[in-house]
Amino acid sequence: MRVKRSFDGCVRERGATGMGKFERQISEGVTKYYWYPGEKVDWIRGVLTILGGGLLFALIYVVTKNNLLAAVVSGTAVQAVVGAYLGRRDAAGLSEFHDPATERREAVVDGTRAAWRGTLQGLLCAGSAMLVLNMPHSGFLADWVLPFVPSIIGALAHSGGMLWERLAQEVGTADMAAAAEPGADAEEPTKALEAA
Repeated sequence: MRVKRSFDGCVRERGATGMGKFERQISEGVTKYYWYPGEKVDWIRGVLTILGGGLLFALIYVVTKNNLLAAVVSGTAVQAVVGAYLGRRDAAGLSEFHDPATERREAVVDGTRAAWRGTLQGLLCAGSAMLVLNMPHSGFLADWVLPFVPSIIGALAHSGGMLWERLAQEVGTADMAAAAEPGADAEEPTKALEAA
């Protein structure tokens, strides 16, 4: 278990459960504990992504004076970033999945983290659809097609993030396998010279 002291006197603890803890000493013998799911870095990334989406909404609205277009584009951008990030996290979690028969606790922890990521992405999809639907609009396209655009892009980005992480893992594995067999690479130029 890691314990980290920060500049404000709080103790931040990170254990195997995927929960972080803020511990603040109020007075002699009085300590307050604050628990939060996930890593602090993930929360900061999430807040920055949402703020970036809000700034993108404002920028597009100022340029186009169209609420609906600004909502669709900013929702799609946020969904794409979050979907790709969560896809990479899911792929990394799958590669580190433990054998449920021998390590049940780790399997439960991995499952709860995946459920948390799925819940987060589902809430974000619903929120972006509600944002698009609550903009002043009219017509079939605005009512039935545009609310789904951010969610579809987010799902595609999730798949792309999983693929990206999986390819990175395979390239790393192939590089390690090539480095482990230096004799095979040394024989190829020798065979080519002998054949010539």
